[in-house]
Amino acid sequence: MSDMGLKDVIVDIFQLDKDWTTRIVMGMLVLGVIWGLLGVIDSLMVRLVEASWGLSAVLPLTPQEYFAGITLHAERDLFGFAQQVIYAIFIYFTIKLLNIEPRAKWMLNLGFIAVNISMMFMEGPILIIPAAGFDNYFSATIWYYLSPLGIPGYSQYVVSPLFFWGWILLDAFTYIGGFWIVYHYYLASKNMKEKLPVPLVYFLMVTLMFMIGYSGVTAADVWDVLAFYHIVGLDPIANQIAFWIFGHAIVYMAWVPAVGALYLLIPMLANKPLYSDRMGRISALLYLIFSNNVPIHHLYMVNLPIALKLLQEVLTYSVVIPSMMTFFNLWATAKGADVKWNIITAWTVTSFAGAIAAGVTGISNATISFDAIVHNTDWVVGHFHAMILFSIVPAAWAVLYIMITMMSGRIWFSKGMAWLHYIGYMIGTTFLIVGFELIGFYGVVRRAEIYPRVPGLIDAEVIATVGAIIADLATLVWFLNLVLTLVKGRLVRLEGLSLPQVAGAVAMSLEWPSSISFTSPVLKFIKTHNTSKKGLASTIVLAIVGAILIVVSAVPLAFAGDAYTPQTWIWITILTIGIIFSAIGSLKGMKSI
Repeated sequence: MSDMGLKDVIVDIFQLDKDWTTRIVMGMLVLGVIWGLLGVIDSLMVRLVEASWGLSAVLPLTPQEYFAGITLHAERDLFGFAQQVIYAIFIYFTIKLLNIEPRAKWMLNLGFIAVNISMMFMEGPILIIPAAGFDNYFSATIWYYLSPLGIPGYSQYVVSPLFFWGWILLDAFTYIGGFWIVYHYYLASKNMKEKLPVPLVYFLMVTLMFMIGYSGVTAADVWDVLAFYHIVGLDPIANQIAFWIFGHAIVYMAWVPAVGALYLLIPMLANKPLYSDRMGRISALLYLIFSNNVPIHHLYMVNLPIALKLLQEVLTYSVVIPSMMTFFNLWATAKGADVKWNIITAWTVTSFAGAIAAGVTGISNATISFDAIVHNTDWVVGHFHAMILFSIVPAAWAVLYIMITMMSGRIWFSKGMAWLHYIGYMIGTTFLIVGFELIGFYGVVRRAEIYPRVPGLIDAEVIATVGAIIADLATLVWFLNLVLTLVKGRLVRLEGLSLPQVAGAVAMSLEWPSSISFTSPVLKFIKTHNTSKKGLASTIVLAIVGAILIVVSAVPLAFAGDAYTPQTWIWITILTIGIIFSAIGSLKGMKSI
């Protein structure tokens, strides 16, 4: 190890001595983690500004830097990190669990390049143009949905067009990677005699969720670029509605992969089959339909028809149904099982419990009367950060602990660092969420750089900031453990081992305090034989028709002029039909339901 040079370290970190799929996936993971760490630094800057104002009435950063920090944190952590890592996990397990030969290497390379260039473009300081109010520093757009913020001729604050071109590249990555994943599921479905295992159903469903959910923001992005160059005009309300097809779906794009991970992990940890296979498949379909069809529930305070808002409220409550089905199914699976305590169990239990706790606050946000009180306050920030930090990220770490060993053939370097990360992260995250929600109870709107310096509110800001620092330091411990694992972790032979057996090996190396063993695999790897070549099934045609309807639905919205016209109802009707067709056709065609 002492003779290891820089070249060897790079080869180990990026797994350059492995097959091309592993190399691309590891590249996505490494750059995703780097973007994630940069986004954490952005968020820490925001927390320090707010705490400094409360404690000493001093702003260490300019307003532009403060708001740029919020924008960069969202972009880097949600897209550069979360979405890229989610796609990487899906790509890897698609190949491994479907046991098929990967194709179209160029597509994955192109998508990998597009998403990482998109992050650079979204930062926006590269191209300077002569315009009043132009921002030649990092874009401070306070998140993107405040249409037409940043567009010359429509806003006094103007950003580089590269900011909007970065969104176009992110859209391209979503569809390039998504089509690659769905295409390989289609190839596998032609040879399958049985239905997909439920975890793979969720991975496929979330990929479809990404592509459906990005339909609106892609339309909005193209519209923004054309408006930026004064090729077409811009209707801000219609643009916002189109964007929020994505805006709520992104919550489920980020969270439902965690649900899929729980369907993968809990039966393995319990060493039992899933309680209800059918319930898992139906809940996947319901998630796909309802998660994409509530774009207006983030716009309750916008001047829109009351009837349309009430429809969105009802559809939002509908998401509770697959959630109740899912958590009952997973609880019943684990009930009575002899589960040993290890790092994978710890993160899995945290994700399960965290989703329930954070989800309850989401139901309250969906209620129009309650939302009128907490709308755009830090209560909402507390809600979605609780979902991210208590459910989404813990599930990702549980999977990554297994996945890194599968890819590198190395056992994690330090058990102590793994547990230090878990304990520190949980303490810090709890402080952060409690602080956010206390700030929201005081009525402070999110992105408030200054606020009334009253004792209770100052305490809440400090609690949130201290929690962020603790959680960030704990995450740095995980990152160091990751690098040391890839470079110096103990080599193990994994040839011929199933996924549960690899998970068992990782669990035993990271146990606390007792050992764990997996004696029988729960997942059935799909056998590929008796190949039959068939044309596109009618269900696939149905999915394609649904996709066309989703795209076409943006047309009446664009020409509506305002929300009080028949075109708005034509839009929501066509969109709903398109989503249902795409959901049923895709999952049925891929033998998922």
